[in-house]
Amino acid sequence: GAWCTFRQCQSPVLRRGVVYCFVFILLSSLSHVNVAQLASVFGRNRPEGKVLETVGVFETPKQHGKYETGQLFLHGVFGYRGIVLFPWQARLYDRDITPTFSDSNNPESPGAHDSKEVKGKTHTYYQVLIDTRDCPHISQRSQTEAVTFLASHDDSRALYAIPGLDYVSHEDILPYYSAEQVPIQHELFERFLVFNSSKVPPFSAKDTLKAWQEKNHPWLELSDVHRETTENIRVTVIPFYMGMRVAQKSHVYWWRYCIRLENMGSEVVQLRERHWRIFSLSGTLETVRGRGVVGREPVLSKEQPAFQYSSHVSLQAPSGHMWGTFSFERTDGSQFDIRIPPFSLESNKDEKSPPAGYTF
Repeated sequence: GAWCTFRQCQSPVLRRGVVYCFVFILLSSLSHVNVAQLASVFGRNRPEGKVLETVGVFETPKQHGKYETGQLFLHGVFGYRGIVLFPWQARLYDRDITPTFSDSNNPESPGAHDSKEVKGKTHTYYQVLIDTRDCPHISQRSQTEAVTFLASHDDSRALYAIPGLDYVSHEDILPYYSAEQVPIQHELFERFLVFNSSKVPPFSAKDTLKAWQEKNHPWLELSDVHRETTENIRVTVIPFYMGMRVAQKSHVYWWRYCIRLENMGSEVVQLRERHWRIFSLSGTLETVRGRGVVGREPVLSKEQPAFQYSSHVSLQAPSGHMWGTFSFERTDGSQFDIRIPPFSLESNKDEKSPPAGYTF
């Protein structure tokens, strides 16, 4: 079971939502725990001279099986507190470990930039709520602490977001236990979950969560994950279909995509440019170049190794492909390109209604 406790920094300033830090008290074997990962995550930006308050007790991460609805956790990369709502079974296309085969010789073909074809492997992700007290402290490393939906009215470009909602890979879950009945601050926590002392973990899904999941399944579903590493920079891409709208008598299909950049090495690098190729089933090929991503040029270092963001793309066709490169700069000024793994944009053929989003 439990192998360490962690405590949250408390001060008049910190109570208003500034950084939290953790002190580890080892209680038992650490044979299944990545101690370096924990030290890296929770040692960053630790304030000095602060009073500590116990938040919970760490549990041994699961090597097999899934985490249940109501499982409290700390994010292994971004360090925020969260709670599991429900799992998704995704197909992970990892181009670093899968045997490769010859692809097309056409340089405009999706994936032809590195001539690889991969097979998907089942991998568990989780829909989670993020503690709103922690959102301000991950904003420098993550811009995906919200899930966007198309509005249900006719404005084809209108989006709205549910803040504090994320998708987390199984290996990024660091589970913990808390005796608090409301351990996570989020406006949907008490709508979706209820404390149940007879259950482990001690939270059960309310009917509102089950209904919301069923109603929004097509717009929330995570099905494919794509991953590739170049020059010690790992890129993970997760596309989501958002729905179709009619604009000027033509059908416009929308997707959002989440991208995580991770520096797996020790060298400090900075993202400078993006270069996308977007192919539509209608036969069009679009090139997009620009500085940075979402207005940022993040630095990836050993202390802050990851950056995550979401963006959107629309096509006048029900499917397409995207691929491309990111340009990074080293501290000596030299630049290098890393590959963005090619991924498909697929629509839901059984689409019957607009996204329900924030309705119950």
